[in-house]
Amino acid sequence: MYKSIALVLRGGYTVTILKVYTEARRVQRQKGEAEAIPLLKHAVELDPNFALAYVDLGLFYDLETNLAAESLKRAYELRERVSEREKLYISSSYYTTVTGEMEKAVQQYELWIQEYPRDEEAYNDLAVVYDSLGQLEKAAGTYQQALALNPDNGATVTNLAQNYIALNRLDEAKVTVDRALALKSDYPGLHDTLYTLNFLQNDTSGMQQQFAWAMGKPGAEDAALMQQAQTEAYHGRFQKAREFTRQAIESAKRSDAKETAAFYQAHAALREGLVGNSAQAHQAAIAALALSSGRIVKVIAAEALAMAGDTTQAQKLADDLNHSSPLNTLAQGYGLPVIRASIELHLGNPSKAIEFLDVTRPYELGGPWTMIPVYIRGVAYLRTRNGPEAAREFQNILDHRTMTGNAPTSALTHLGLARARVLEGNISAARSAYQDFLALWKDADPDIPILKEAKAEYEKLQ
Repeated sequence: MYKSIALVLRGGYTVTILKVYTEARRVQRQKGEAEAIPLLKHAVELDPNFALAYVDLGLFYDLETNLAAESLKRAYELRERVSEREKLYISSSYYTTVTGEMEKAVQQYELWIQEYPRDEEAYNDLAVVYDSLGQLEKAAGTYQQALALNPDNGATVTNLAQNYIALNRLDEAKVTVDRALALKSDYPGLHDTLYTLNFLQNDTSGMQQQFAWAMGKPGAEDAALMQQAQTEAYHGRFQKAREFTRQAIESAKRSDAKETAAFYQAHAALREGLVGNSAQAHQAAIAALALSSGRIVKVIAAEALAMAGDTTQAQKLADDLNHSSPLNTLAQGYGLPVIRASIELHLGNPSKAIEFLDVTRPYELGGPWTMIPVYIRGVAYLRTRNGPEAAREFQNILDHRTMTGNAPTSALTHLGLARARVLEGNISAARSAYQDFLALWKDADPDIPILKEAKAEYEKLQ
């Protein structure tokens, strides 16, 4: 989800600095965060104590990166130099991104809205928090309030459309995006959202159009390449997925977004781990950690390492995260339990894995990668040979199909459900679920471990 840029300014800044900052705001609204970052960097070069520029930089770096944390910490240190309005903006962003204390962040956003009810960015950013916590209906209403105050903000339009997709309100998502594009918005997130919509509606031509639009555009190209990588992996075409991922990483690096590149590398590691490509998962995870030590990169890389069998390194990363993020709502309630559960699965303790994942339930419709705890819980129930509970978890993912989109788990869930039906003794339903998976992976690379297993299991049912 995208943070909105603040529209609040305090007197005392020079005309030059205000011009640079105002131009950054305009560029962000129309062309996206990546194109605004150089302007914000210039603003803090002109005035190293310009708190608002630091907080916007922190939000635009995104992904809970070290760069984001450093910028937001600097803004927080300078908060006594700004107006009360700006203090609320800084403190709410600080709690959201640096400490991860979502309850405190919500309190700050609510106070901001109470004191300044026409500041649309407060509504947008509060809705982002609701989304991350899996409170989707509440987020939708709050985005709508933000959009009513400023219909031209590309971040808010994109966030609302993505929220509608998660809620399976696809027609409303399409109308929301089309309306913004008709107003000549070039915000990259709109095209990324259209790609997702086209994927869910099996519109290959539409996906290709959005992919082509993004090529050559900083801040858009890398995201589009990563989307395509996910789509290839969804269909089991991992060699192609690796190539698109490589291109996405190189594109992000060209845009001076090294930590975004690390995020892509970590995601690649996770998907390799999910299908049993342990060597590739381990290699990609280590490469991601070499690029960045940001929180989300650590979480995803640790998860991939656990799946790859390197439980020692995964546990070390989990311990580091626990120490560095003791108050972080999603680290403690989502990321860490997933890592610990994956470690226990590899060690042959599925019941312990299920126990660890119990705390993730309130956040499973949000979090940094949607519904992965549900998938892992389903796998853990398979390992305990509890077919009905496993089926319930996998069916939960299928019931939220629009939330998982082109994530590999969307396809793998059909295989999980097939295995659960076998444990239940429902062979007819098992055959059907196996067929669903094998149809999605009809062009898959033949050497993927989980595909070999699926084919062998299906043959036994004939």
